[in-house]
Amino acid sequence: MVKSYLKYEHSKTFGLITSATSNAVWSADDHAPNASSRSTGGGRAVVGADEEVLCWDVKKGELLGRWKDSGCNAEVTTIAHSKTDPDIYAVGYGDGSIRVWDSRIATVIISFNGHRSGVTALAFDKSGVRLASGAQDTDIVVWDLVAEVGMFKLRGHKNQITGLSFLHPEDASEAAADGEGDNGLGTPNGHLSVSDDHAGFLLTASKDALIKLWDLGSQHCMETHVAQTNGECWSMGVMLDQSICITAGNDGELRVWSIDIKGLSIVSAHVTEDLERRYLGERGTLNRHGKDRTLGVTFHPNGSYVAVHGSEKAIELWVIRTPAEIQKSLARKRRRRKEKEKEKSLATDPKQMDANGEKHSDEEDGGEGEIDISEMIVPYVIVRTSGKVRSMDWTGTRIGKSVQVLAATTNNQLEVYDIPVKRKEKKSKSSEPPDYDRIFSVDMPGHRTDVRSLALSSDDRMLASASNGNLKIWNVRTQNCIRTLECGYALCSSFLPGDKIVVVGNRNGELELFDIASSTLIDTVKAHEGPVWTLHVHPDGRSMVTGSADKSAKFWNFEIVQEEIPGTKRTTPRLRLNHTRTLKVADDILSLRFSPDSRLLAVALLDNTVKVFFVDSLKLFLNLYGHKLPVLNMDISYDSKLIVTCSADKNVRLWGLDFGDCHKAFFAHQDSIMQVAFVPHNQDGNGHHFFSASKDRMVKYWDGDKFEQIQKLEGHHGEIWAIAVSRTGEFVVSASHDKSIRVWQQTDEQIFLEEEREKELEELYEGTLTTSLEPELENGEEKSEVVAAGKQTVETLMAGEKIAEALELGMADLQLMDEWHELRATQPNAAPPPRNPIFIAYGNLSAEAHVLAVVQKIKAAALQDALLVLPFESVTALFTFLRLWAERRWNLPLTCRVLFFMLKTHHRQIVASKTMRPMLDAIRSRLRAALRQQKDEMGFNLAALRFVGDRVRERGSREYVDEEAWEREEEGEKGRRKRAFVDVV
Repeated sequence: MVKSYLKYEHSKTFGLITSATSNAVWSADDHAPNASSRSTGGGRAVVGADEEVLCWDVKKGELLGRWKDSGCNAEVTTIAHSKTDPDIYAVGYGDGSIRVWDSRIATVIISFNGHRSGVTALAFDKSGVRLASGAQDTDIVVWDLVAEVGMFKLRGHKNQITGLSFLHPEDASEAAADGEGDNGLGTPNGHLSVSDDHAGFLLTASKDALIKLWDLGSQHCMETHVAQTNGECWSMGVMLDQSICITAGNDGELRVWSIDIKGLSIVSAHVTEDLERRYLGERGTLNRHGKDRTLGVTFHPNGSYVAVHGSEKAIELWVIRTPAEIQKSLARKRRRRKEKEKEKSLATDPKQMDANGEKHSDEEDGGEGEIDISEMIVPYVIVRTSGKVRSMDWTGTRIGKSVQVLAATTNNQLEVYDIPVKRKEKKSKSSEPPDYDRIFSVDMPGHRTDVRSLALSSDDRMLASASNGNLKIWNVRTQNCIRTLECGYALCSSFLPGDKIVVVGNRNGELELFDIASSTLIDTVKAHEGPVWTLHVHPDGRSMVTGSADKSAKFWNFEIVQEEIPGTKRTTPRLRLNHTRTLKVADDILSLRFSPDSRLLAVALLDNTVKVFFVDSLKLFLNLYGHKLPVLNMDISYDSKLIVTCSADKNVRLWGLDFGDCHKAFFAHQDSIMQVAFVPHNQDGNGHHFFSASKDRMVKYWDGDKFEQIQKLEGHHGEIWAIAVSRTGEFVVSASHDKSIRVWQQTDEQIFLEEEREKELEELYEGTLTTSLEPELENGEEKSEVVAAGKQTVETLMAGEKIAEALELGMADLQLMDEWHELRATQPNAAPPPRNPIFIAYGNLSAEAHVLAVVQKIKAAALQDALLVLPFESVTALFTFLRLWAERRWNLPLTCRVLFFMLKTHHRQIVASKTMRPMLDAIRSRLRAALRQQKDEMGFNLAALRFVGDRVRERGSREYVDEEAWEREEEGEKGRRKRAFVDVV
């Protein structure tokens, strides 16, 4: 009989506030009663957390929402917020996919897949109906959110995309239309005839140190400039009025560019463009205070400030001066320069001082050139954060007494800083930067550093996670952090019997005892001279053993002593660790374990060996040789018969504790294996099953009797440092470098080893299949600048196969029904032929309805790629059904979309085929009639809506009169009547 196992599945993730792979986006709180409460703080922070998107209330520190697509395990890499619809967010993932989320219902409304690698930049256009995406594969894709398709793919950059921004010339034309006279653009009164049909422009920046301007209407690159002089361009920011752009690179260099948005308006209004005119102009270079690479440039929505940050613990705020402030600053500098020259000339020749000074000042006042960018954008304040900044965003759109920034740091926390604005009326002689305050922070639900140790309580209700500086106690059922305690650099931890005290071993050789109920440090014991790498509580619960890098293992008894309460005569019981024995070994101790029968103690040393001692006499029992690198962790089975060891050599070895023989050696992981753990009981015959966790981001489940891998648990996006198995074996907890703690729950679903191997082979085949379908360039062939936006995936391949299968069944059924109808013409009582069971199962469905249902079930974003899978032989059958759909007027938008795409794709073959012409004529005549009818219906409905709208406005409009103004007009009219002459004839 084939043995089955119970499957473990990922059930919960906690401990992660924000991941270092994605940016953070602030949005106003929809539930705020008024605008003033939104501007005083609060709001929501939407951040990426591995494969999920989390929505935090930054004021309360509460988790408001968790967005997770069950079909995606890739980590979130970038988030963009639509300004048109505040509930819409676009999220880019590490596998190149993009999902558009509705935040109110936490559901994916559109899904795109067009990049070969992780998405690095996203940008909505002004109307919110288009989305631009850039990725590590150097491609830029423009997506249509209404039709849910990719419009085109732009190629030209040679490295990953770091910045995207749509440019809308109509904004500048509206502003220019308010001016008077000729504005130097050749158009009278500043009125620019901007074409409403123009697709606009796109500004892009890349790590190849280039900044490009694209015309989306003609789909070509208009300009290319070198953005940075000293390496990559890491970020780009565009001002809200689209007049200024800043690119940032290495060594704190910021390059400022002016955008000729009015010139772009003329280009959008005319077919031809001025080839000699440049629309991007370099204004100058600014230098940050920090000399690291600049990762983010963000303009305030008001346009008065710009925030810049690198990879260090600082955000630099710069002020954008108004023209009046610039002139005032220049006048102040000229005045100072004149004073210095007067002093200098007075010291050299007093007689010529007046003439030379006046002459030079007149020349300075008269000379007016382009204003230096350093006079326009000046440093304001440096905000020091508590962690290295990953991204930042402005909170609020208005500027009152202060501005606020949201900072997401790489150490798993969110912070909001309040910076007072510069007041014009306050003229302070000292140039001290303003004081800023950290007003909100979200840091309690997670660790600042990697979790190095996990420990479960005896009832599996509480989880202790220890890191450098923090010990946190979690409620496993609710995932809430119930205690946070400060500790040293923790390397190991454990609950003591009773689950009221946690002991932590530190890197400085200390043992710290914490009382969970009172959240206090009970005692600190200097246990070892080196780091305490491991500790284990004796199975009887009365003692414990610790192992350290000082080449010793020490045994400690738990003792309750009575301590006097200071200032009183009363005493209180306190737990103390009493050192009883010491075991000296030849090398550093990395791990040690008691056997469950309390007879043996296994000690793993730095010399790649494991030594087994008798607990009572501490005499050597066994030496386990075989690992090529140090054994990092080990565990002993419930029956004390097996010991499993894991090592940095990527191997797991199973040993027998009776003779010390190696039962099996597995090449288990692709990197160092950090921890192994047996299932603590044998209730279901799984006492010899064990888990292993590695730096290759995987947890694996093994059968120690059959020496087989049962299951792979994938989900972490960083090295896994620790795991803990529950006492019941119902769940496993793992902690990783990605700051997340994950719970893997045992389910009732059975799995079989053969099926698991087949699934792994299928996944491997599918991965190689999709990569083989990507078109490769031949030698010497250049990449075209614009290509179709599409990517073949397993989903599109399966959808294409379903369409082909439906067409084959449908054509056979159509032929069968036609023959039956011909037979009924001569034999009216002829019985209907036996149809395919699929049509009968769907309620005797017609063939054309079945094919339409299959096509309708395919997502709009994947339909074009699915149609590309069809061979040209299937086009005739597809056109047959398109004619039937048009004749019956079924789903005309989908019919037209499929028809136009197939005509565009197979244009040459269709033109060359004689049999296709009558079919296309029939489709054209039927489709035109159907579209004409729909057009008439839409026109009638629109006219009716306009009529109804006019009637509603007429009934709803009321004229309001200012009473005081009306009385004044009445008095004036009365006065004029008194002086009037009336002629009576």
